[in-house]
Amino acid sequence: MKDVGYFAPSEIGETLKLLADYGAQATVLAGGTDLVPKINCYELKPENLLYIGRLGLDYIKEKDGKLVLGAATSTAQIAANELVQKKATALAQAAYRSGGAATKTIATVGGNVANASPGADLACALLAMDAEIALASVRGTRSVAIKDFFTGRGETVRRPDELLLEIHIPIPKGKTVFWKLGRRKAKTLSVANTSVHLLMDGKKCVEARIALGAMAPTLLRCTQAEALIKGQTLDITAAEECAARAVADSAPIDDQRASAWYRKKAGQALVVCALAQAADINN
Repeated sequence: MKDVGYFAPSEIGETLKLLADYGAQATVLAGGTDLVPKINCYELKPENLLYIGRLGLDYIKEKDGKLVLGAATSTAQIAANELVQKKATALAQAAYRSGGAATKTIATVGGNVANASPGADLACALLAMDAEIALASVRGTRSVAIKDFFTGRGETVRRPDELLLEIHIPIPKGKTVFWKLGRRKAKTLSVANTSVHLLMDGKKCVEARIALGAMAPTLLRCTQAEALIKGQTLDITAAEECAARAVADSAPIDDQRASAWYRKKAGQALVVCALAQAADINN
């Protein structure tokens, strides 16, 4: 870490100017729970670290029918926030189950999204709720649908001079849930995860959003599976067929946590459980 530049601006304008000046030579640092291990293991050798913890981006508010999360809002804040628990339940569940207390205290929602891990818990929930990513630069701001934000493992459409500023979540109608499976019962990285957003009319599914994590190079929106149940009566048989369709679109890998075969089996079971909970299906 010798000869690494370090900046800790206290104003967003100053931050954007630094990003404009340094571009790809600047590595944004928030909580550091993903970044610091990469530095420690020599996977990443940053030229300049740009710390954004002094910018006041740790907030949760409701505005114009959306929940607005500052990029530096911690996972612990999200898990404990009553507004999120009530209006974006899947996100609160994902935040609560994402890790231990120490990790959640410093990990940020912006980092979870920007890191572009295919198994990111918070990002999976956000994908099922059609979240939008607000990016800012000296050239102005732009909004990107989260379904279009990820381009590959660890890769996004964020330009080197842009700062992930906020995450906007349209307050969902219906019910949202999040399920995950790890190598321990709780507070661990996901072997597979899923988030479901359903709008029901009795037993009929009016709208559906299904997201899968750790099942492909990027988080997946399972649009074909969604179409299978939209407008249909949703019972356990339909949920199982939908889950099979969702997993059929995936391409998991073998790694130290699980085999691709196991991930497919686990992912399908998780989607069934999430659909059953979201639709109040009694087995």
